[in-house]
Amino acid sequence: MAGGQVYDIFVIGGGINGCGIARDAVGRGYSVVLAEKGDFASGTSSGSTKLIHGGLRYLEHYEFRLVREALMEREILWAMAPHVIWPMRFVLPFQKGGIRPAWLIRLGLFIYDHLGGRKLLPATKTLDLRRDPAGKPLKPLFAKAFEYSDGWVDDARMVVLNARDAANRGAQIFNRTEVVSARREAGLWTVETRDVDTGEQQTFQARMLVNAAGPWVDKVLAGVVGRNDVKNVRLVQGSHIVVRKKFSDPRAYFFQNPDNRIIFAIPYEQDFTLIGTTDRDFTGDPRDVAISEQETEYLCNAASEYFAEPVRREDIVWTYSGVRPLFDDGASKAQEATRDYVLKVDGGEGTAPLLNVFGGKLTTYRRLAEHALEKISEAIGAKGKPWTAGSYLPGGNFSAQGAAAQADALQNTYSFISRGHAERLVRCYGTRAADILGKAGSIADLGQHFGGTLYEAEVRFLIDHEWAHTAQDILWRRTKQGLHLGTEAVAALEHYLEGIAGSRVKAAS
Repeated sequence: MAGGQVYDIFVIGGGINGCGIARDAVGRGYSVVLAEKGDFASGTSSGSTKLIHGGLRYLEHYEFRLVREALMEREILWAMAPHVIWPMRFVLPFQKGGIRPAWLIRLGLFIYDHLGGRKLLPATKTLDLRRDPAGKPLKPLFAKAFEYSDGWVDDARMVVLNARDAANRGAQIFNRTEVVSARREAGLWTVETRDVDTGEQQTFQARMLVNAAGPWVDKVLAGVVGRNDVKNVRLVQGSHIVVRKKFSDPRAYFFQNPDNRIIFAIPYEQDFTLIGTTDRDFTGDPRDVAISEQETEYLCNAASEYFAEPVRREDIVWTYSGVRPLFDDGASKAQEATRDYVLKVDGGEGTAPLLNVFGGKLTTYRRLAEHALEKISEAIGAKGKPWTAGSYLPGGNFSAQGAAAQADALQNTYSFISRGHAERLVRCYGTRAADILGKAGSIADLGQHFGGTLYEAEVRFLIDHEWAHTAQDILWRRTKQGLHLGTEAVAALEHYLEGIAGSRVKAAS
């Protein structure tokens, strides 16, 4: 038993919903444990299109509550995490006789501008693509466009920052820790866990269990809790391709396809363009999800309908896929299934309560957590009040529009790093970037160089403060330096990490 302590809440799942709930709960005074079988954001939460957005297309499905909540959250989240979230303008080209008439798009954007309390983000405007630079990479048949505001997020970093802040506030946070079983005993939950690397087992007791396992939420109910009659989520695969930069404009594009689906083309990591997403039903283990040949072809063809220079398979430098656990509302098409979230409590009145979290999206994770805490307070008693709206995530304690000034200050203090290096560190760590660089007086003081702008000092920081274990954790979730490193550099990083793991085993023996 973990010290004999009875915790208030045990959270299963280290994606955005689980980490967001854990952070909110511990900030209100609840004692919290969270266990994630893999790495934080290793599932759905790092497989997104990386947008903080209202969901313009959800208006077509009359999801006004969800859209309004998401629109209201955009600027709240931006203020909370101005290092990993920033505003982006989106260009929506249209043509006469297209999928949606101009008046309908204009009406949708009017609602979008006025539904959610926009303050800092600029309003929609109309573009003449024959004169505006946004028209340069597009085919000449696109003469007009609407330009509107939304936001961009480093999704995996937002998850780990929620986990970090929850731990800073006193929560017990574990990754690579599998929940083996959870059973109700004497009005409490007894939860058994296993460290997937060492095999070490622990037992915890908690007054309430939160199942925030994302695509595995039904599997947890069936395998861990012992319920085998569940089918609450519809698994929908979304895939993305990353290609070498297709355009230099800082704006993103919103493309409408003849099948009524939409895709985005987004500036990504300075040198690339991110194109996605697809929507198709998924069966199988979400950990095995990968882009299909059909999805690759679909994204290349859909983007090529708009870009003057076609998107070819050989342009692709990276692909990734995620499985969205949408609440199964019986919609006939994957793209029509609701993106709203559903929270259900099981138990109570002497039976240890269980909260199941179905659905959700990055943009509304904070409000989902607040609604989850309402359910938790009803089940086990209230502690504290909502507090996250005025908070900031670690490193985000600067103004919403102050990232450039932060990079200036960092480079002034550490003149030996390049401007690109300074900007990347600020975009990943905000005011904590200086903790990585420490007392370094030269680039050599940062230790081994692994390629790109990744040095030993940053790797050590990620291991010590952000639960990183593997090269995959570091290169694709904590940073995106995997886009810039070749196979030899990756092998050097893996060798370095093996050395650290080996030294820890020797120290413990």
